[in-house]
Formats: sequence, C-alpha cells, structure tokens
Amino acid sequence: MINDKLTEIVASGAAELGITLPPGALAKFDTYYSFLEKRGREFNLTAITGEKDVARLHFLDSMALLKIFDFKNVKAIDVGSGAGFPGIPLKITEPSIKLTLLDATLKRVSFLSELCGILELDAACIHARAEEAAHEPDKREQYDIAVSRAVAELNILCELCLPFIQVGGSFFAMKSIDTGDEVNQANEAIEKLGGEISGFFDYSIPGTGMTRRVVHIKKISKTPGSYPRRFARIKREPL
Repeated sequence: MINDKLTEIVASGAAELGITLPPGALAKFDTYYSFLEKRGREFNLTAITGEKDVARLHFLDSMALLKIFDFKNVKAIDVGSGAGFPGIPLKITEPSIKLTLLDATLKRVSFLSELCGILELDAACIHARAEEAAHEPDKREQYDIAVSRAVAELNILCELCLPFIQVGGSFFAMKSIDTGDEVNQANEAIEKLGGEISGFFDYSIPGTGMTRRVVHIKKISKTPGSYPRRFARIKREPL
C-alpha cells in the first residue's frame, strides 16, 4: 500500500524546489522508504527514520542537486554512498544518469544492489575503498560528476573524489551551511588535486527550515598520479 504521507511530502517538496518528477517516481520513493525502514537497522544505514524525516532529510535533500546542475545523461559516481544518498534519489528523479554507487562496506553495497534491483534502476554498485578504486584505470578520471554527502572534511573528500572526475567535470560536496573555515582549509588541497572552487549553492530543504550548502568544485587539470594516498596517511597528513 502506498504511503500517502510520504508521497505527498516528496511531491510537494519537489514542486517547491522546482523539480519535475518523472512518471513512477513517487512509487519508487515509496518502495525505497519501505525497504530502508525494513532493512536499515540490519545494515546500520541511517539514524533518520519515519516518513517525514526520510522524505525531507534524505529524498528532498538529495534531489536538490538537480536545482544547480543538469544531470541529464551524465556519468556520475556517488562516493561513500551508504544508504544511497544522494545517488539513488537523483537516479529516480533523472533516470538518464549513468550512476555508480561506491562504498567501502560490503553490507551497504549488498543493500544498494538489492535496492537497485527492487527499484529496477540500472546502476553499478561497487564495493571498494575510494582511495584504491580511484587508481583503477577504468574509474580514474572517467566520470563527468562526483557527488558525496559523506561526513568528512572537504580536503579529505576532495582527495577521495577529484581523482574520479575527468578534466572539465565537477565535484559537488553536500555540506552544512557553515563551511567557510572548512573551504578555506581545503583550498590548497583542491589546487594540488587539479580543481578549483566554482561556487556555492545554498538551498532550504522544504518543510524543515534547514538551509544547506553545496560546494561546487570544477576539475581543471589532471590529478597527479600520487593521489589519492592511503587513507591512513590522508587522515594523518591531510592536504
């Protein structure tokens, strides 16, 4: 049975964001929610539960990226995808995205793979550490877009994500509104990794009063082959 409360929140929130949902999207979000509620605790995926919070803080928050960039037909990688945010809501809302979901935890990748099958989404689900996968020839600088809602400092995220992006592509880091110091501390890392800050996009999540920020980093030159380093060194000696 369709969860009317969830689908109403998603539909009205998408309209408020100025996003048009494709046919069948609401049913997919409903199925996504049901599967997440059923299996989320088993896989330790998210502390956010209940249709109101999941719809707003996961689904609408993820889909807000479509306000700032045309994802039509892009090849995108979601680094540290976890329960599928933001990648799967983006794919549901813009089905033409050629999506890869990457996570270092096998249980999470198993969840993502099963979920994509249930939702009939064509997406690659990869179990790998980002700092290792980014050195593989079939993944290094092979994507138009990288996205991440992972909870890590921007300089660390950039070392993990920018190597996946081809020159001319973009990295969208989803952060809290209070990112000034974090961005300043990441400037040197961004330059070393072949990127530059392109801009910031602030948006309100419908129905929450919460404002969040997307940091847009443009890839302007190739990432030196020595990056990313091993994660222990990234943490110990951040750029």
